[in-house]
Amino acid sequence: MRDLAAQLKTLKIDISEPFLVHFILNSLPAEYGPFKISYNTHKEEWSITELLTMCVQEEERMKHDKLEVAYLATRPKSKGKKDHGKRQYKVPPKTDGRLSQPNESDGK
Repeated sequence: MRDLAAQLKTLKIDISEPFLVHFILNSLPAEYGPFKISYNTHKEEWSITELLTMCVQEEERMKHDKLEVAYLATRPKSKGKKDHGKRQYKVPPKTDGRLSQPNESDGK
């Protein structure tokens, strides 16, 4: 923005510094919401240089405050072959509703 203001100045179009400061503040992402509120509660207006310094400090503060998160994904252990996350269920054979009796030919 500072470079654009300088280019416009060569075309004899002056943009006031307070306007640039407010324009830059409005273009900041949502994470800078508390930073914008803090600026708006101060009575003093910042120069562009002060704004840049404060933005760098705010960025460092946000990096420091950001929680580090690690996600862990696991799969159930399987014996033998790999199932690649797919569980296979055996469907019991259909019965006619009676309990099966031991077969006499089995030697029991």
